[in-house]
Amino acid sequence: MATVSVDAKSKKNRAKEYLKNWIPYRYKRYFFFAFVTVISLVLPWIKINGNHFFLLNFDHKQLHLFFVRFDMQELYLMPFLLWILFFGIFFITTLGGRVWCGWSCPQTIFRVIYRDLIETKLLHLRKRISNKQIEPDMSKFENKIKKVIAILLWSTLAFIAAADFIWYFVPPEDFLQYIQNPSDHPILMGFWIGTALFLIADVVFMKENFCIYICPYARVQSVLYDEDTFQTVYDYKRGGRIYDEHGHLIVHNKNELKEQSENAECTLCESCVKVCPTHIDIRKGMQLECINCLECADACTKVMGALGKESLVRWTSYHALETGEKTRVFRFRIVAYIVMLTLAFVALFYMGSKKEHMLLNINRTSQLYKIEPNGVVKNSYVFLFQNTENEKHKYYFEVVNNKDIKIARPKKPFDVIPGKKVKKVVILYTDKALVKDTKKDTPIPITIRAYAVDDPKISVTRKTIFVFPRWDIYQKKQINKNH
Repeated sequence: MATVSVDAKSKKNRAKEYLKNWIPYRYKRYFFFAFVTVISLVLPWIKINGNHFFLLNFDHKQLHLFFVRFDMQELYLMPFLLWILFFGIFFITTLGGRVWCGWSCPQTIFRVIYRDLIETKLLHLRKRISNKQIEPDMSKFENKIKKVIAILLWSTLAFIAAADFIWYFVPPEDFLQYIQNPSDHPILMGFWIGTALFLIADVVFMKENFCIYICPYARVQSVLYDEDTFQTVYDYKRGGRIYDEHGHLIVHNKNELKEQSENAECTLCESCVKVCPTHIDIRKGMQLECINCLECADACTKVMGALGKESLVRWTSYHALETGEKTRVFRFRIVAYIVMLTLAFVALFYMGSKKEHMLLNINRTSQLYKIEPNGVVKNSYVFLFQNTENEKHKYYFEVVNNKDIKIARPKKPFDVIPGKKVKKVVILYTDKALVKDTKKDTPIPITIRAYAVDDPKISVTRKTIFVFPRWDIYQKKQINKNH
């Protein structure tokens, strides 16, 4: 008897020591939420050489990626970004289930800010964070006032969050200028206000129903899961079955639980149920509504830890639960997603490294050529230059692969200011008989190198043709000239 007492006391001491050093998942999530929030708010303001980390700027028709600016003609990078996005979602979901929902999703972060911080901690409208099933008693006048204050506080944050979202499409420095003259920018103002109102309605009134009934990710994840996917799992082998395989409740009290399994450890305290933000019972098994926030694991750890036992709700996989083996992380699907993501990143950085520091489009005019009285053959083109740098440059060009073809117009280099396009009518000529073909006009491939006179790193090449006339037509012009 004394030995049992000593063992029980030792077990309690170990439990107390464990709980003393234990850091709940909830606190880890809060730290991660703060990190994600700071990054998302600060990142739009960081610029290197005038470029943002990520900015899909519809106003100036530009994409900023990793502090490099790409113009509309260079949006061939977008498929690679979408590739990374989709395969990233597949990879994360297959590996960790709805870990995005519980740890990074703006909807979850906003609900934690509103429900746990504003309503519970600041205004005490809710009594406890550990019980999310009890809604505030709105029959009390005091609670009605608190509710209004909570909505006003969140509304302020909602407008900041909506602005932050817009900053990834409109640079924050431009956004602050635009909102000073709202009547000049009705679409921007409407989008900002509309997004903020949606966030208010979503977080205050729709709540987690968005996650349960609207969010498509919950449906996508159901086909991406496998038996080795990490998720929040109730250990029915230790705790006992509370629900049958059809999801029907089969245990209502401890006596019924003991009748089913004598060694069942679940205390039926329902702490895991009370704390769940999506209002599910994790003991029922995998459910689409579970967002892997692990608050039920925290609740069970606290209860079972006080009894000197491990939590019945853990972050593991069904394979590990059923077999007692380790979760197979590097399985075929995970390796395949890693390979696809690696290929996408390699392609993205490779294509990004091909960025040109100026843009040039060359189009020929409708006139194939012109033969001057002195025997000079001219071809006309329209060159469209665009300065994609942040400072003014002086541009010119040359024909690099045929010394017999020269520039008749323009004669001198010209300036192009940052972000602007300049159209130039270009005339190339030759005073040599390049081809003596009596059957047809001859297109001669040529290479144009355009460059910045004041910056040697800025240079692009384009291929086009110079059309030389049929030899008999050329000779006829010369005969007419002599007569």
